This record gives sequence, C-alpha cells and structure tokens, in this order.
Amino acid sequence: MKKIIALVLTFAITAVYFSGCSDKSKPDADNPVTLTMWHVYGSQTKSPLNDAIDEFNDTVGRENGVTVNVVSVTSSSAIDKALSASANGEPGAEDLPDLFTAYPRVAEIVGEDKLLYWNNYFSADELLPFRDEFIFEGYFGDKLLMLPIAKSSEALFLNKTLFDRFCAETGVSADVLKTFEGFFETANVYYDWSGGQNFTQINDFYNYAYIGMKAYGGEFIKDGKLNLNDGAFEKVWKPLSRAAIYGGICLDDGYAASRWKTVEIISNIGSTADILYQPEMVFYPDNTTENITSVSLPYPVFATNKPVAVHRGGGLFAVRSDDERKNYGAYLFARWLTEKENNLRFVTSTGYLPVTDEAFETLFADTSIAEKESYQNLYDMMNNMMNSYELHALPLYSNASDIQSRFEQNVKLVLKSAHNQYAERTAKGEDKEAVLNELSASSLEELKKLSDKDM
Repeated sequence: MKKIIALVLTFAITAVYFSGCSDKSKPDADNPVTLTMWHVYGSQTKSPLNDAIDEFNDTVGRENGVTVNVVSVTSSSAIDKALSASANGEPGAEDLPDLFTAYPRVAEIVGEDKLLYWNNYFSADELLPFRDEFIFEGYFGDKLLMLPIAKSSEALFLNKTLFDRFCAETGVSADVLKTFEGFFETANVYYDWSGGQNFTQINDFYNYAYIGMKAYGGEFIKDGKLNLNDGAFEKVWKPLSRAAIYGGICLDDGYAASRWKTVEIISNIGSTADILYQPEMVFYPDNTTENITSVSLPYPVFATNKPVAVHRGGGLFAVRSDDERKNYGAYLFARWLTEKENNLRFVTSTGYLPVTDEAFETLFADTSIAEKESYQNLYDMMNNMMNSYELHALPLYSNASDIQSRFEQNVKLVLKSAHNQYAERTAKGEDKEAVLNELSASSLEELKKLSDKDM
C-alpha cells in the first residue's frame, strides 16, 4: 500500500496540469531566466547548498537557460519575518524571492495562492521515489507546496574531550546521557564542577516540549493553542526547569556553536545539521586553545522509555510567477537537487537526511560516503535512531510561527528570572532543594500566564 495515497493525489492534480510539460513555455540558452533564492543552509562563506547551486548553474542550469541566484542565507526565523514583510508589502521589504526554504508554517504567511504547486510540474513517477513521511508534510490538501530537499532529526552533541575529563574527576558515566533525567542531573553536576559554567544549550524548547508531550501521551498543541495545563506538560517541565534554575542550561539567545568554541557549554541538543558548525578546537579565556573530539549521541529518552524525536527541516517553496519560464526553471532546479547523487552529495555535507527512498537506503548501507569521520559517526547514530525511534513532524496550525517564537522567549524569560532568584535566595542560606522545587512550580505558573496573555 506504500505511497498509494500520494500517488492518487498526484494523479488527481497532474491529470489536469501535467503532461511532460510539453505545453509549457520553457527557458533555454537563448531565452534564459534568473531565479532569486533565500535559504538556511550554512552561511555566505560556508554553504553546501551554495556549492550545489553553483554546480547546477554550471551544468543543467546553463544548458536550459536557468540561473539560481542566492541573495540571502540566514535562519528560519529570519526568513519567516522577511517573507511576512515581503508578502504584506511593508516599507523597505524585499520582493518575494522566486525560491526559498522554510517550514510549512510559512504557507499561511505568504499565502497559498502565491505559491507554486510542485505537483503541477513533477509527474506522478517523479514524486513516487520521495519518502512518504517527508513528501506528505508538504501537501496542503491536494496541493504540494513544500518539496522536501533535506530532512533532519535532533541529537545530542557532546564535546567528548572535556566531558571525559569531567567524568574522570566526578565519576559520572556517559550512560546517564541516554535519558533526559540523567542528562539534566549531569548538567547540574557539571555546573558545580566547572565553577558555574552551563553544561548545555537546548536550541528549541518548543521541540523539546512537543516531543516530550508525545512521550507522555499528551498533546502540546490543542485546537491551535498551547496546551500547558495538560498534566503531561508538568512532567516535561519539571526536570528541565530544575536544571535551568540551578544553572546547568544556557538560557541566552544565540547559537550553540559559538559557545562551544569558547567552552561556555560542552553540549547542545539541536538539529542533526548542527554538526556543520561543530568546532574542532576550543578557546579558553586565557587565550590557550585545545583540539577536541566531538560525538553525536541519540536524542535522550524521557522517563516513559518511549524513544521519540522530531523529524525536522523545512523544504523548498517557489513563488508562482506570471512568467512561465520561471516556474519551469524552479522545477528543473528542484528536480536536479532531489536526484539521488546530487541530493546525497548535498545532504552528507550538512548532516541532513536524503529525501528519496533510494538515496536513504544508499546512505545507511554505507555511511562512509560521508567524507568526514564526524559525519559518519552522526549517520551511524541516526541509523539506529531511524530503526528504533518514533519520529513526529511539528504540528501545522494557524499562527504556528508566532506561537513557537513567543514560547521560546517566554521559557527563557521565566527561567532566567527563576535562576536569578535561586542564586540570591540560596546565597542567603535558604535550603537549595526547597527553593528549587518552589521556583520550578512558580515558573510553570508564570509561563502559563504569559502564554494565556499571548493568546
């Protein structure tokens, strides 16, 4: 029965619109088009997708009169804001790009009517090889608006060099990192051992809460709103808040990779694609440096012992153009990027997963196709996760982008405040455990109030 639903949907729409695109206006070397693009893969100076785009432009693009011009490489949240400004015609906003990578939530921001339906251009046979769980996420009804080009999950990244040193002096074992309970307890032990340094950074508290609720049988989002009164959320919140209030978790804004470099943290939980930014050397305050070894570990398991994680990573959107050459050019680029060899070359240089069944099987049959040893370690770990974890996509609902952003801000706000109170009160001699328990509970109530206010 595999892919039958996708096939039916695809035939339903392509029967009307697609017949090999023989009746479409197409670009060629004498009638070329340039497509502008915004994406999130890397930075302006180090972007595997930019490398792939250069290859496309020099080969298939040149042959067919299509040039993809990258004008912005930034974060998902920044793209969300820029798309909103462009779609709403805000003063000073850029024009909408022809191509952009983003999460499904942006379809509401831009407007479905402005986006290209990929299944008007990809034939049924061309869509069939995509992995079901990846391609389904891009459908809005019978319209395929988001095409998967690279997917990821989440993992725990660890500075093994410094962690081993910590373990040797404290007797802590790396096995404790398999569960969130052990992970958070270790964070606080490290805070004491290091003289007040954070152990870790959690890149997305929203993802942590969503997947934790799944583990406990709850639903983080209910009727398009945060469901923080569910008893399952308290189970997710308590261990997280205790570690953050104590000091084991970094609550500042910014990227984990930069804090790795200066040993402000020695681990983080985030996208598997974070491996692109993992440093091989760290810098200490006294200006000394040290080469380090980092490892990728499975996403920790909650107290239910039910292995769950998100599958994440946005997809490729195209803005529908009155110039049919641009629409067809977007299709040519998307088709080229998702072909097996091209897709494997791109994703294995970023820590992402390929998007077709064949490429997926090829990668996990021989992870040595990833050139760097650290990437091979990542894919070996991910292979085990793919076989034993239940993966969930983030929910799509109205105002999802704003709600997620505000939740992240509110979590940091209430936990920072609680941490400061904890430090002040325990310094005056109050019982640490009693204060910790009190502030964990009060911070939850404060978070609920802020969330209710936002709604």
